[in-house]
Amino acid sequence: MELRVLKYFLAVAREENITRAAALLHLTQPTLSRQLMQLEEELGVQLFYRSRYRIVLTDDGMLLRRRAQELVDLAEKTEREFRRDPELRGEIAIGSGDLEGMHLLAGWLASFQKQHPRITYRISSGNADHTKERLENGTLDLGLLLEPVDISRYDILRLPVREQWGVHLPEDSPLAQKEAVTAQDLANLPLIFTERGIVQKELERWFGPYAANLRAVATGNLPYNMALLAREGMGAFLTIRLRCSYEGLRFLPLSPPLEAGTVLAWKKAETFPPAFSALLDHVHQCLTAIPGDTK
Repeated sequence: MELRVLKYFLAVAREENITRAAALLHLTQPTLSRQLMQLEEELGVQLFYRSRYRIVLTDDGMLLRRRAQELVDLAEKTEREFRRDPELRGEIAIGSGDLEGMHLLAGWLASFQKQHPRITYRISSGNADHTKERLENGTLDLGLLLEPVDISRYDILRLPVREQWGVHLPEDSPLAQKEAVTAQDLANLPLIFTERGIVQKELERWFGPYAANLRAVATGNLPYNMALLAREGMGAFLTIRLRCSYEGLRFLPLSPPLEAGTVLAWKKAETFPPAFSALLDHVHQCLTAIPGDTK
């Protein structure tokens, strides 16, 4: 597969119309149609359902769109990294969940950006599993991961931040009047969980003898969406404390406390692009500057 043809495919998938895509690509419609047919023949699958006015991706087409976008992003990122310039520049791709540790990282990025204003950042939101997948395929340079997480394939820096687990409950819930909630308080309540299996097991250990009574009514990876479910009374939303609030909900910490660490992770490698190496040096310096009793 040629990168050029994958870009053609992505344009057609985006426009859902060969005529419009051909105009954007400055190609004739027959030329673009022929390229797509050759791509289907090369892969041995049908990529589109075609009608007179619109084309729709097949399941194989949707898979290729995801993979093609990753390949195109990676190729463009590589080109940027090899552009030589006296002033440090480039793009650094960072993945993170909604974490307290991101407040610390954001401050470091802001101070680094003042030193190197030509460097830009692409921030992708997702849980640790999604972030690790993108670290592996090269579309992310750096990931902020919530523990527990398998970090055997990465170099890491552990942040001096503890993420505190708790629940979001409707403000009119009887439990919302407490200062903290126990496993017994939550036993037999409908719960809204993270979709990460390894974190679910960690929460089950905290519930101890009450783990057998857990009843998950929904799982997900976007806190805002799950908070909306909790606000509508579907269940108690188990999550970490963030510096934000949701209308109609109150956050209560777990008792006894349950905390988790966060790590900055990147793939083990011998060499890095100049911009990324400079950022790692800056992060090391920022960590060193933090007083020892706060680490």
